[in-house]
Amino acid sequence: MLNMTFLTNSWLSSFNQPGLCITVAVLLHYFLLAAFTWMSLESVHFYLGVVKVFNVYVPKYILKCCIAGWGMPAIVITIVLIINKDFYGNGSRSESNPFSNFCWIQENTVFYITVVAYVFLIFLMNTAMFITVLLQIHSVKSRTQRRSTFWKK
Repeated sequence: MLNMTFLTNSWLSSFNQPGLCITVAVLLHYFLLAAFTWMSLESVHFYLGVVKVFNVYVPKYILKCCIAGWGMPAIVITIVLIINKDFYGNGSRSESNPFSNFCWIQENTVFYITVVAYVFLIFLMNTAMFITVLLQIHSVKSRTQRRSTFWKK
């Protein structure tokens, strides 16, 4: 959906309908945040599968993942819309080039908080999960090597 919204964004913004442009910008923002949220949920799943291998039963796991994956971006979008729906709009940069129209976030502060900071936090969390998984794999590998050298002796 992110790709479809992105690809149709310029065409839809050419209709010069503010409501349509706000809707497209909201959808684009939502699907972008949802994609990154699902990426972070994949890292949590990876962590549970490699580090916490045994006794990791989470009741209604898929439901909780869906609520987090689709709900967290919805909360961010709802807050932005409650504050001011005009943060979204047509970001035309040049009047001479009609293809420069693009429906997106108009305020830099909103962009940096709701996109850049959001993605940065997910990046930090994914990096922490990745390092934890690497350390776990390394410790298992070194324990296995120690056991094999002990039995060889």
